[in-house]
Amino acid sequence: MATGIKDKVAIIGMGCTKFGERWDVGAEELMVEAFQECLADAGIEKNEIQAAWFGTCFDEVNVGKSALPASMTLRLPNISVTRVENFCASGTEAFRGAVYAVASGAYDICLAIGAEKLKDIGYGGLPEFSSAMGTLNGLWFPNATAPGCFAMLASGYAAKYGIDMKDLKNAMAHVSAKSHANGVLNPKAHLRKAVTEDKILNAPMVAYPLGLFDCCGVSDGAACAIVTTPEIAKSMGKKDFITVKALQLSLSNGEEIQYSAWEGDHFVTTSKASAEAYKEAGIKNPREEISMMEVHDCFSITELVTMEDLHISERGKAPKDIMDGFFDLDGKIPCQVDGGLKCFGHPIGASGLRMLYEMYLQLHGRGDQRQIKDPKYGLTHNLGGFPMMNVCSVAIIGKHDV
Repeated sequence: MATGIKDKVAIIGMGCTKFGERWDVGAEELMVEAFQECLADAGIEKNEIQAAWFGTCFDEVNVGKSALPASMTLRLPNISVTRVENFCASGTEAFRGAVYAVASGAYDICLAIGAEKLKDIGYGGLPEFSSAMGTLNGLWFPNATAPGCFAMLASGYAAKYGIDMKDLKNAMAHVSAKSHANGVLNPKAHLRKAVTEDKILNAPMVAYPLGLFDCCGVSDGAACAIVTTPEIAKSMGKKDFITVKALQLSLSNGEEIQYSAWEGDHFVTTSKASAEAYKEAGIKNPREEISMMEVHDCFSITELVTMEDLHISERGKAPKDIMDGFFDLDGKIPCQVDGGLKCFGHPIGASGLRMLYEMYLQLHGRGDQRQIKDPKYGLTHNLGGFPMMNVCSVAIIGKHDV
């Protein structure tokens, strides 16, 4: 019987570029920047890597449709390199490929890398989804925008739980203000300026009730990880290394948009993936056991709803937890420790790996001004697509001896 991958894979190196408007470099230079940090952190030679997975989403503005650019740019030793894409969860998809390859015994040491050069598209947000998504089960979304779809999530959530929109917007403003405060402490973050809740609440409206500061922008950047088995990590002399406790992926089956019981108030996939991840990791009470989180805060309402889908907050109670400071840097479970998508940035192919990078730093005590005291488990939540049809990946990592 399958038992999952808990403690079967060790992360021995990670790297991440500074995110932002990186006009001075291309996607290739970003990959090299992240890879050099990762390789030095792992303390291995490049020719020891046996296979790699490369995550990127919008090939039209990046490096093409194949994995060749990653192999050629990094001068990998003529190994298997696979290009993967799963919307905004493309980075975690690359990590999943590398992790599962090691866990299966197919390879000893693997690389996962993700990169995106989104500022070159000329948009403040993501490119139009109609061209990216095409048709799904015969459904066509020619005018769908990310802010519009996630604004409906906010309306659905407020209606489901009878929450006054003013109260919901106050909670959303706290979500964004908290991420900005954390971003100030992160030298690699795209946005490093504190913003008050009043300024957030009075910002121009993008798609009601989402204002300007409720929306993450896009960035250029890359991130990567090198993984192996715990046995090999020990043979390298690694101590207090990090292992993968759980890695789960859940995709929508279309029921959300087919007039089912779903009321547009949450993410079915996140609820499913997180429950499976806790089971795989052996976590019984996530509200008490999870130390910190990086979640897919493409919009402030997404982070709010995710707190419930991760089974941290009770249904309808996330706004209270947020306003009580439960997810602040000095709260019970700090969330978006590095500024999140909102402030670290969102180069799609790199985002999932960037989340893991912050959890990895924290677990090694390298968080500098934003370091959390004695973290045990770090959780990442990477989401792609729309509320009504999406892909969700949840990962949990921690020290090997935990």
